[in-house]
Amino acid sequence: MDDTSTCSGHLPDEAATLRLGAALAHSIAAGIVIFLEGDLGAGKTTLTRGLLQGLGHAGRVKSPTYTLVETYTLAAMTAHHFDLYRFNDAEEWEDAGFRDYFGSDTLCLVEWPEKAQGLLPAADLTIALAVADDGRNYCIRAHSAQGKQCLTRLSS
Repeated sequence: MDDTSTCSGHLPDEAATLRLGAALAHSIAAGIVIFLEGDLGAGKTTLTRGLLQGLGHAGRVKSPTYTLVETYTLAAMTAHHFDLYRFNDAEEWEDAGFRDYFGSDTLCLVEWPEKAQGLLPAADLTIALAVADDGRNYCIRAHSAQGKQCLTRLSS
């Protein structure tokens, strides 16, 4: 993988995770699909909060663990934040009608994408978060031309 396909680092605290999310907000465009990977408590929702705030959302950002999806209407696009942790079967994805949420005018962030493996649209970016010392390590991988453009903008 070349250096435009991956970006990684350490986030020492919650504020740094929020800042990474805000920086991502300035590098993405509508139509992006982002998979969020990491154990419970790894910072996936915190990163999403920073990203949504960076896109202009002023309200509360909560984990969609029980609602499965939270939708945010933003100036530039609509964002859908999915949490598939509670899925027992990938077919629940189809039954919920979530495929209709993905489009060229949306940003879709998916926590626990492996729970609907094979049914989800392909990710443009995968962001893996892992607890490390008092903070988090992150690795962002691009899987498409649009994803690579995001990483190029993020690192400049």
